Amino acid sequence: MKKRTDNFDKFANQKKGSAIKESIRQEKKKIKAEARAQGEAMRKLKIEKARGIQPDAAAGNSPKPQRFQDKRKPAKTAGKNYKAKEEKLSGTSAAQLSLGADGPMPLNKYIAHAGVCGRREAAEMVKAGKVTVNGDKIFEPGFRVSATDKVKVNGKQVFLQKNAVYILLNKPKDYITTASDPQGRKTVMELVRQATPERVFPVGRLDRNTTGVLLLTNDGELAQKLTHPSYEVKKIYEVTLDKPVVKKDLEAILAGVTLEDGFVAADAVGYTDDKQKHVVGIEIHSGRNRIVRRIFEHLGYDVKGLDRVMFANLTKKNVDRGKWRLLNEKEVRLLKFMNKSFVRKKPGKSAQGE
Repeated sequence: MKKRTDNFDKFANQKKGSAIKESIRQEKKKIKAEARAQGEAMRKLKIEKARGIQPDAAAGNSPKPQRFQDKRKPAKTAGKNYKAKEEKLSGTSAAQLSLGADGPMPLNKYIAHAGVCGRREAAEMVKAGKVTVNGDKIFEPGFRVSATDKVKVNGKQVFLQKNAVYILLNKPKDYITTASDPQGRKTVMELVRQATPERVFPVGRLDRNTTGVLLLTNDGELAQKLTHPSYEVKKIYEVTLDKPVVKKDLEAILAGVTLEDGFVAADAVGYTDDKQKHVVGIEIHSGRNRIVRRIFEHLGYDVKGLDRVMFANLTKKNVDRGKWRLLNEKEVRLLKFMNKSFVRKKPGKSAQGE
């Protein structure tokens, strides 16, 4: 494929959207603050009720938030009563008990590490009121939970995963990338049902009719990194179109096009075979929704087939369509350390598909 070496124009065009991005950040910040206030108010009300105190907001008689927080013991002193706590936590996994040694963690991170879904999806579930901690409905994803807390998602208690699992699936058509589907359609989870007793979830998404490499895991931290836009993880697709692609359109894809949600440019693009110019390979880092399909549709092409042949450092080599395999130790190690061969840039402290 022809490589693009000058990314200045791409950077300049992306920078134009900075004002829009800042507006979105401020709006999210406002929503989080409101959710945090709502959650704190609900917790105060429950504590007052337990103490027999009649809430009187006007008189300012509600107990201070610090009183509630002081009931939680710091990680350093939690070890003194470890055995007593262990008896109370019957049915809790060893991984959850070890949480106390590391201190509390954000609620959305806890849910992700429990193998329910990725961290961003977990945050949305919390905001939607689907998560309770010790019987209280929590609306703030950053709410800290410890080993002694009882966390429920949609009414079902969840625990931290003890064993990490990494599965590579060669996804076929007509399967949706989700853990379950209320409409009863086939999901990718049906294909990996026999792979592990652990609860895993897909990392990112592939459209129902998009095939190819899909990673499933219960490692919420890794899933967060691989899907976070700041890492720009490499993805390569083979695109089959309704007609031959002219050279000027390949050049336009490299230079970048402006879609309804902003500017995007491929890192590399080219014919997979000079005799079949309706089949094109494209390398892209963007993880925006249906980005590859939308690029070609923007230029007047109808995508007849879309196959992801690489995600990060993973390919579907020796994995038949609809089949899966477990990743080996080297592959997992490269993913965890975000090998530079498939990551464009590595943010200092931040770690957050078609």
